[in-house]
Amino acid sequence: MDDFSKTSTSEMAGQVADSLERTGLDASSFEEMDPSLAEGHHIFYEREVPFELRSAEGSEAPQEVGALEAIKVKILIHGDDSNPTSVRCELSSETNLFYYYYHELDEAGFRHLQEGQKLMVDFSEYAAVLLRMLNHCIKEPHSHLAVFVMHRDGSARLDFIQNMEYKFVELLSCNFQACSEELVRQQITYRYNVVKSRLALMQARLADVNALVKIKNPSLLLQLQRAPPRVTQQRRFT
Repeated sequence: MDDFSKTSTSEMAGQVADSLERTGLDASSFEEMDPSLAEGHHIFYEREVPFELRSAEGSEAPQEVGALEAIKVKILIHGDDSNPTSVRCELSSETNLFYYYYHELDEAGFRHLQEGQKLMVDFSEYAAVLLRMLNHCIKEPHSHLAVFVMHRDGSARLDFIQNMEYKFVELLSCNFQACSEELVRQQITYRYNVVKSRLALMQARLADVNALVKIKNPSLLLQLQRAPPRVTQQRRFT
């Protein structure tokens, strides 16, 4: 009698699933370590968005054409979503661990922005407006642009621009500032520890699955170990 006759495929699949569940990743435990949440904020939005990065020297005009890069955008709210006390937007990059910028407004700061740019929304809607504009840049990158202009002094500006074919219309402009060295250090430490913890959990998962398959179907384990891993391509902006 072979190994498959001793244990049905469905039974073994159920046991593997139970093993994976016991060693499953707990996203909430990682979030608790996030320095972005240390002051009581909660995450309202978190996605990679295509940004056009440009550099500017002093008072000179920025580069006309910048580099397109996937930037991780995190919108954080302090207080209730419908009645926030402050809205914070953080930018980071997977290709440059030291790239960290932030933009934060309370209601008084928003009124200044509102008056300067003639915005027709209230502060309670500000986070949702940012969310919609960022999603437009993901879903309609040819007509909606996020241009991020960086200065040597650490200041920066994010311009949301719509291409109307015959002209470019600036929808919203937000001032950013490079994060302090201490905050950058905290963020890098957090990201390193998250990756390290996830790796340890995945290795524990793999060890559990190997042990179970070895008992139930050793020939299948040998086959899996000989087979080369399949690499799948992922779309960056979905």
